[in-house]
Amino acid sequence: MTKIYDPHFAERVGASFARQNAMELIQATMPVIEHGRTEIHLPHWTGVEQQHGFVHGGVVGMIADSAAGYAAMTIVPETASVLTVEFKMNLVAPADGEKLIARGKVARPGKTLIITQAEVFAVKDGRETLCALMQQTIMVMHGKTEK
Repeated sequence: MTKIYDPHFAERVGASFARQNAMELIQATMPVIEHGRTEIHLPHWTGVEQQHGFVHGGVVGMIADSAAGYAAMTIVPETASVLTVEFKMNLVAPADGEKLIARGKVARPGKTLIITQAEVFAVKDGRETLCALMQQTIMVMHGKTEK
């Protein structure tokens, strides 16, 4: 991977996630924060369903975007923040399970742009099924920290 610019990246990323009201609203958690990689877990509940009872594609996109974006945040200096500028997502199977797991990772680090990827899995009866793939471009905002 890349050099660790901030040895306290996990605490910084975790604190940022805790400030995301959108993630709290959908009951998402981020139990995994590693250098260049994060996971977001989302329980399946009626508040995130679409009309067929699957987790809504927009919610799948939310957790994929955040998982990959936070993976990028783990590799930037503490004096910088990150912002999604683009992503492309393929929904490859219904998001049908007891929970979803979005696994974000850095695919290509850079000083200004970071390319990330996320895979989202639906977990049903202990078995993971891939339901979405995402590729994302992250802009590093040097000298700009979060509120």
